[in-house]
Amino acid sequence: MKPTQSVTGSDPEPVLEARGIGVRFGGVRALAGVSLALRPGEVCGLIGPNGAGKTTLFDVLSGIRRPDEGRVLLDGADITRRSPVWRARHGLRRTFQRQQLFGQLTVSDNLLVAQEWRGGGGGLAADLLAAPTRRVYERDRRRRAEQVLRDCGLEDVGGSYAGTLPVGRARMVELARALADPPRVLLLDEPASGMSAGESDRLSAVVRRLAEEEGAAVLLVEHNVAFVMALCTRVVVLDLGSVLAEGTATQVHADARVRDAYLGAVPVER
Repeated sequence: MKPTQSVTGSDPEPVLEARGIGVRFGGVRALAGVSLALRPGEVCGLIGPNGAGKTTLFDVLSGIRRPDEGRVLLDGADITRRSPVWRARHGLRRTFQRQQLFGQLTVSDNLLVAQEWRGGGGGLAADLLAAPTRRVYERDRRRRAEQVLRDCGLEDVGGSYAGTLPVGRARMVELARALADPPRVLLLDEPASGMSAGESDRLSAVVRRLAEEEGAAVLLVEHNVAFVMALCTRVVVLDLGSVLAEGTATQVHADARVRDAYLGAVPVER
């Protein structure tokens, strides 16, 4: 999928937007007037101290939580009241801080399940009769799952139960499941947590390829700031529920407010 170019300039139109998002938990204001636009083919990092509102914003974007104020737009259409299932079926996928794998299924089956919602192949009758349409559908699903497993470096554990894997590999399985049915927008919540250096490198390569070659928009929350600065084309900083700064990694790192609130002496790697 190629990014759609805007009528007035060279930048593609946003695929996902948050406009003036506000969320309250009783008397606590978790988000206050947060706006964010994600364009096809970009990797955007969302950083900030604990309690800044990062996961709350993810919950709003993915439909898990409805904002008290503001709107969420997909391709310019208001989807604020749309369910998480509707959003997922229209190409908006996410991973979670706490892994949400089907632990009693194999790694391969986790990826196959992610494609099942499309149906096809004739349904139950085709299953019972082993219809040719169903066999073609199954072959295509398995081919896609095998491709994603290879891309994510998981081909050696395809037959293992997902619940038996160490944290780093399990996180990669969760990413692979989100990619099994190609996303248009991918929200990654602390995807590198628990990963080794080699696994983090693989994660970066997969995310970069998804954006550059498939035109997906990626938004990731990650406390490994050096990882974010090296991978992301744009960085947004949240602090106390509001956007503190936004720009390239170099611009954000040079912002004195950001250094004081969060970054300290974290180096920029480009």
